[in-house]
Amino acid sequence: MRALLLSAVLMPLAASPALADRAAVKRGQKVVDEWCRDCHVREGEKLTPDMAPPYSDLVAIQGRDRAWFEEFLEADHFPMTTFRLFDHEKADVVEWLLDLQKRQK
Repeated sequence: MRALLLSAVLMPLAASPALADRAAVKRGQKVVDEWCRDCHVREGEKLTPDMAPPYSDLVAIQGRDRAWFEEFLEADHFPMTTFRLFDHEKADVVEWLLDLQKRQK
């Protein structure tokens, strides 16, 4: 009985990092949908000169890892400079990008 109670208490603690990651991914998706989707081509749409590439293309480029995405989001990139994100939003967007990258493999 004691072991069962202990496992019931410890199980959620063991799963919490994964839950936190999923929450960050969901928040990142929300930021992307709100601030980034107007400029980035959606899957299946034709890329035009005034649009940024789809995220699936961006995350598929060799060398795009957490450090690369974090550095990119810290630098100014016209016209992205008009949408300055808070640090916590940038972190969530990075989690979303990495999750998208994982799903594509």
